[in-house]
Amino acid sequence: VMEVADIMGRPPWMWGVFFAIFLGVLVFDLNVLNRRDHVVKVRESIILSTSYMIIALLFGIWLWIREGTASGSLFITGYLVELSLSMDNIFVISMVLNYFLVPKQYQHRVLFWGILGVIVLRGLMIGAGTAIIANFEWVLFIFAAFLIFTGGKMLFMADEEEEQDLSKNAVVKFFKKRMRVTSEFHGHDFAVRLKDGNTGHFKWYFTPLMLALCVVEVVDVIFAVDSIPAILAITQDPFIVYTSNLFAIMGLRALYFTLAAMLDRFQYLKYAISLVLVFIGIKVFVVKFFHIDVPPWVSLLITVGTLVVGALVSLHKTKGEAKSDTDESGAESGKSKTETAADPAE
Repeated sequence: VMEVADIMGRPPWMWGVFFAIFLGVLVFDLNVLNRRDHVVKVRESIILSTSYMIIALLFGIWLWIREGTASGSLFITGYLVELSLSMDNIFVISMVLNYFLVPKQYQHRVLFWGILGVIVLRGLMIGAGTAIIANFEWVLFIFAAFLIFTGGKMLFMADEEEEQDLSKNAVVKFFKKRMRVTSEFHGHDFAVRLKDGNTGHFKWYFTPLMLALCVVEVVDVIFAVDSIPAILAITQDPFIVYTSNLFAIMGLRALYFTLAAMLDRFQYLKYAISLVLVFIGIKVFVVKFFHIDVPPWVSLLITVGTLVVGALVSLHKTKGEAKSDTDESGAESGKSKTETAADPAE
């Protein structure tokens, strides 16, 4: 039992508490709040994501009370870092769902089931990362240098926008060539059994909804390459890394429908996120080489302060664009409704 506890970083019962809370919330979300397919409105999105954030905060407070300031601060810092780094993730997921013309009433379903994949994939990546650092501490310096490089790149290239054509995306091409996909949606089903026109036999086909889900999962893994080194540079405690990651992803998925309409309002937040990444990377070198201890609560204050300033500056600078953005999103919504009947797989 001691070996299991040492490997997992916490006693098994603490992991049980986390999964009971996390999976309980997901089951309540799917079977009660979203039992029927519907378009998630901005107000509902804000209420749901706020509720998830409160649950995450209460979990952090529980850790704070049980284990002290360090654990509580590290959890909240990791949660905020993952939350902020996943902003671009939301933008790409929005592109994926729009590319496959996923009807708005089914978008929540894709986001929800995507979380279940994240539970496994993030666990594997975090487990591998913590194990490598535990045996090869110098890898932490590679992570730190990567964060400084990434933060610097974001800081000096934040104004450059890259056009992304998903029809030329290698991941999209890969799935299209290797999966039997229907040319239209079949309700909220990811797979359907249809009669083959050539043989007359019934075969299982994936719907475009499954294709969108697969691409969203790949997007999650790609973005984890940035976020996981960031939080591993803060702490190598697998329990804090994993729980803060999943709580942040759950809250952000709920906030998707709000953020998708407001991403342009937070364009200056990229500068704040880049500074946070540079700070985390530099802190690793300061602690390891100069033996200067940076208390977790100091890191938390710097992280929160930087992100809040970035958000406030963004809202102030883009205040005049709010009305026009709302009008454009409304126009696009009307357009997408008429285009839903088009062939989503082409």
